[in-house]
Amino acid sequence: MAEEKELQIIKQLLDNAENQIRQVRSILFAKEINKKAKALDLESDGDIVEGVYSGEEMVDSEGHSHPVPPNYASKSKLVPGDVLKLTILPDGSFIYKQIGPVKRKKIVGTLEDIGKGKFVVNADSKKYRVLYASVTYFKAEDGDNITIVVPEKGESEWAAIENIIK
Repeated sequence: MAEEKELQIIKQLLDNAENQIRQVRSILFAKEINKKAKALDLESDGDIVEGVYSGEEMVDSEGHSHPVPPNYASKSKLVPGDVLKLTILPDGSFIYKQIGPVKRKKIVGTLEDIGKGKFVVNADSKKYRVLYASVTYFKAEDGDNITIVVPEKGESEWAAIENIIK
């Protein structure tokens, strides 16, 4: 009987802990949403430039290049041809947003380290360059089978890493 009571107490403590964790997550989520909403409000105060992603940077309609952070490009799985909006805030911050993804296709290939922090994926008898940030994010290694994303139409020198096949 004492053992059952202990189990009930443990269950009750676990339930309380889970409820508190849910509450904390809810508060954090609300704070993140508010932070993103404020960032969107700030966007209206900055200069806005639209352009096309080339594989490493965004090129605007006047031919000017704007560096796209590799971590953003990796996380967003940007491929050449994607249309981006760049907001340059009064404090000099750059905020990128993908506004027009091109149609994509996925293919499987093998990762190859070509040295000096550069990697390609051999797929469909072609070598596609991939961002070093993507390789490190997925903890990929030379020789790994990789699923990449490329534009459905046209030729592309660049690809985005979708996943590693182990």
